[in-house]
Amino acid sequence: MAERIFNEDFFSKLNKINLSINLKLSSGTQGGRKSKAKGVSVEFSDYREYMHGDDFRRIDWNAYGRFDKFFIKVFMEEREGIFNFFLDTSKSMDYGKENKKNMALKIVAALSYVALNNLDRVNINLLDSGNIQVLKEISGSRAFQRIIKDLENISFDGTTSLTQSIRKRPIKNKGVSIVVSDFLDNLGLKDLEEALKYLAFKKQEIILIQVLALEEIKPELNGEITLIDSETNENIKISLTPNLIKEYEKTLYSYKKSIENLVKKYNGKFISVNSSMEIEEVILGELSKKRVLY
Repeated sequence: MAERIFNEDFFSKLNKINLSINLKLSSGTQGGRKSKAKGVSVEFSDYREYMHGDDFRRIDWNAYGRFDKFFIKVFMEEREGIFNFFLDTSKSMDYGKENKKNMALKIVAALSYVALNNLDRVNINLLDSGNIQVLKEISGSRAFQRIIKDLENISFDGTTSLTQSIRKRPIKNKGVSIVVSDFLDNLGLKDLEEALKYLAFKKQEIILIQVLALEEIKPELNGEITLIDSETNENIKISLTPNLIKEYEKTLYSYKKSIENLVKKYNGKFISVNSSMEIEEVILGELSKKRVLY
């Protein structure tokens, strides 16, 4: 599924952008993030004589022409960024004519592609019923197809307990944690804050991406209906009127602003998208507006 939505044009766009990360990482293997050690990157530091095993692409041919010896440029070393994806796989994500789970998978796949293409490390974690499953811990641009294959086989049939799940993931290094969910959790903002506290304590740059179905944003229901909670099977009968729908829309807007204000306390970012959007619009539009991408 996720494989078919990425055409050649979209991949060419993804190659030109980069995940924005405001951290100087001091550990990890060679990658695309600047550290204080010397190695190879875009910031020139010095020259040294070529040694067996060095990347021949680093040879300075102008220096060879002058000295008849091979020299390579030494740069400020770059370390890989670590991107932890937390994907909500609860039953509520399996909803909408344009299904929320499909959009969530596309987002994780697209951002994983960008990270891997930038020589960063990707950890994909599935959140389900208070538990966590580590789907992939991977690096290298060639790993993307393996991620796609695994994402296509995910089932969305659990319940939501984001904090309980996230706190079960040991995090050892600075990095970026991206939580993809509808954030429709009965436990509310107080519980979500516990997850944010944990991620902030683990020195994570926090990004929350909310995925909602168009039917949840602009409901077109009316009259007597029965609402059924997809995770608990609880139901409630309600009479929908235009005024009640307006009140619902105001409440949803207020809830989204509350999440945004909450994550700002921990220097994080919140982006809300709907599942009927094109993936290019989400990645190259909404995420760029919030400077998740540059």
